[in-house]
Amino acid sequence: MDNRTNLDDYLAGLGISDADESAPPPPAPDASQPAVPALEAAHEDPRAVLERFLRGLTSRIDPDLGVTVREAEDALEAEITGENAARLAGRDGRTLGAIEVIAYTVLAKQAGRNDLRVRVDVGGFRKRQADTLAKLAERLAVQVAKSGEPHELQPMPPAERRVIHIALKEHPDVTSESIGEGASRRLVIKPRHG
Repeated sequence: MDNRTNLDDYLAGLGISDADESAPPPPAPDASQPAVPALEAAHEDPRAVLERFLRGLTSRIDPDLGVTVREAEDALEAEITGENAARLAGRDGRTLGAIEVIAYTVLAKQAGRNDLRVRVDVGGFRKRQADTLAKLAERLAVQVAKSGEPHELQPMPPAERRVIHIALKEHPDVTSESIGEGASRRLVIKPRHG
């Protein structure tokens, strides 16, 4: 039977709750040691923080899932692998997006790093999604080049718009730009003039 009654109980052990029941109580301060400011003590290695959080999360969902975290140029990239890993992506990658938002929050809280981006992939979902978007971009580029008319896509997240921008960056016949604000920001593919 599940005895968890509030959010802190669900988050305990993941490194994002003040009620982390799996951690031993903090040791009593030693008067002979100089006091370390709490702000400095709270900052941990971002890669270790992210890996610990994702391992804690995945172990509660499916203990057979594996987690690897690597440092990229501008972000920490994590891959969750296992037989059922792709199920974590959720509908249209929404669950995966939520995991990234929470992971970013954990990183900011535990490692004091709100300047690092976090990218999480499960079962190759992000790669398949990027391939699909790049193919869509190419098809639409041909259509726009033939018709001479711009094509406006539905609103999409920044990461998806970025894939299309990159796919069309060097295209000789079309260009792309993002328009709109916030959640309604969308991409327009236009003919490249002269």
